[in-house]
Parts: sequence; structure tokens; C-alpha cells
Amino acid sequence: MARKQVAKALPQGWDVSISYASNGLEALAAIRQGKGEMVFLDLTMPEMDGFGVLETIRKEDLKSVVIVISGDIQPVARDRVLQLGAIDFIKKPVNQEKLLQILETYGLL
Repeated sequence: MARKQVAKALPQGWDVSISYASNGLEALAAIRQGKGEMVFLDLTMPEMDGFGVLETIRKEDLKSVVIVISGDIQPVARDRVLQLGAIDFIKKPVNQEKLLQILETYGLL
């Protein structure tokens, strides 16, 4: 449900192909296949959490722009994901206006 909510919050007419992963290992597989130029990543996932995914992206030098979307809004979690290479952090549920602002700020639209 959260994945669909994020997809609905994306800009209308944005020319992107959307892939979904149900866990961290699937997400990494998709990124390695070139399906993750931009990733919206949850921190709480089975198989491998979002922190593990970010660590692997960094370790393997995978080309991916990551925005973390999570209900865990503790400053420690936010700081950690930014140190691991995420460009920003959005709390759940996704606020479309905030998401669009981040995409515009980083020139992703």
C-alpha cells in the first residue's frame, strides 16, 4: 500500500518507468539491473532493511539517487541515512507537496 501511495504522489506525466521491490534484496537486484536511477527507499523491509541497502549501494558504488521514506523520523535515523548517501528523508505518509519540492530542489523533474 505504501508503494502505491508513493507512486500516486509522483508528478503527473513524469516520464519514468516504475519498478517495485518487496524487500531490500529485491531492491538491490533491481538497482544492479539498472532499474534504480532514482529510489524511494523504506527503512523497514524484510530480508535487508533500508540501512543495509544504502550501505550496499555505497559499498558497490551503484549509481542511484535515494530518497528515504520512513515512519522512523528519529534524528539519529535521518542523520544515518544522509551519511550513507541518501539525498533526503521524507516521513510517512508521503506528502506530495514535500516530495515535489525535494524533486525540484535536486533537479530531478
